[in-house]
Amino acid sequence: MKELFRTTDPLRIARALDLLEEQGIPAFQFDQHMSVLEGSIGILPRRLMVADRDHFMAAAVLRDAGLDE
Repeated sequence: MKELFRTTDPLRIARALDLLEEQGIPAFQFDQHMSVLEGSIGILPRRLMVADRDHFMAAAVLRDAGLDE
């Protein structure tokens, strides 16, 4: 697994997941349940991960959509 990006913005993660799903690229959100530990204030970033073989294409999809950092 490789990390595409980290963010505290849940809308950015949701948009990226939708774009990748449209392209048939499975993506996974890591650390989404950490809010329980932080008290649901959104300070811990969530990671968007893809398989190693999909990283290049996933990064290109997000770059084209303007979601790269």
